[in-house]
Amino acid sequence: CWTPAATMADPPHRSLPDEITIWEILVRLPPKSLLRCRAVCRAWRSATSARRFLLAHHALQPTLPLLYGFNFVGDEVQSLDIIPFHQRAGAGQLQLRPVARLEQDSDFHHLEACCDGLLVLSFRNTSVRDWRFAVCNPATRQYAPLPMAYGSGVEYSLLGMYPHIPTGDYRLLMYRASALMHGELVPAAAQDGSYIFTLGSGQPPMHIGFLDAEVLTYTFGSLLFRGSLHWRPPGNMIMVFDTTTELFRQMRAPVVLGHAKLFQMDEMLGMSGFNDGGTTIDIWMAQDYERGVWACKYRVEFSVADLTLRFGKFDGSSWVVAVPWDGDVLLLVNFGEWLLHVDIGGKLVATFHRKGLGPANLQLKQTLVQHTFFPTLEGYVANSAPFI
Repeated sequence: CWTPAATMADPPHRSLPDEITIWEILVRLPPKSLLRCRAVCRAWRSATSARRFLLAHHALQPTLPLLYGFNFVGDEVQSLDIIPFHQRAGAGQLQLRPVARLEQDSDFHHLEACCDGLLVLSFRNTSVRDWRFAVCNPATRQYAPLPMAYGSGVEYSLLGMYPHIPTGDYRLLMYRASALMHGELVPAAAQDGSYIFTLGSGQPPMHIGFLDAEVLTYTFGSLLFRGSLHWRPPGNMIMVFDTTTELFRQMRAPVVLGHAKLFQMDEMLGMSGFNDGGTTIDIWMAQDYERGVWACKYRVEFSVADLTLRFGKFDGSSWVVAVPWDGDVLLLVNFGEWLLHVDIGGKLVATFHRKGLGPANLQLKQTLVQHTFFPTLEGYVANSAPFI
């Protein structure tokens, strides 16, 4: 683990047992730092490349709110930054460090879903004028388009991503609807409804029916909680999809006015409700998940008028996302060209000025685990475009 040039003293790591160096120190490092440490010696490289180590490393990574940041040259979007938000990073814009940057040349990427450090993106290829999906791992810089287009008479909407525990596969839950062209329904060979697509299977999406899932395409994404995907469609119910049985069910939801989003905090299901007037955010927690018993934990009030004077217009494109943090909740507010961090008392904690920056209502837990499905996908690349 050392070279003849290091003759004055043993390297610092030689004084510690491997059990401590590898399983107490290296296993807790961020992915980029761990990758640098692999260059120290072959023993470290071998130990930190083993699947058992990578799974333990992933388990110890923090789960962080995910931001997106479009980078502009003039009015043109040149790239997309994938940015985990860390409260201790400080209030400076330069502290919002991306874990990956994707070029936006002919393809225009949007974040759609996140699961176990994997991201699903949608992208529009301007040369063929249709929308497609891709999966990527920002930590390993692996990327592959998925063989599902939506357009040309058929539209696939992504409802969620999940690990299928019985098989060890990663799957996408989709909704397919035949499109209207020139006012007429385009005939499709397959049925409309819900579909399951298994990454790397080589099989087309499997139809599972449930046409009522169409309403889920209008929600703010899904939340994977206790082995099930959850959505908050309009109304007073939460739609739940058990990822083991792959069946839908419903559970009770609190009466929340305005825009409602789900989140998880301390093994509890939470929901934030943001009223249309832009002045109040209610934070609800499920006190009894099985029985659907909810309680309003916080009501956060802030002055949109005051914030408008300082940061610009708050409109329908603005976002408010409640995210868990150290046993509590913080709020990320997309306000004009500003991203605001507001605490549960309505106090403005930090500001970040950047055009095209906003919260994604997703959380990233980075992973260096190698997944076998990536090389099976046509168009797979590693450490190459569209990564910059």
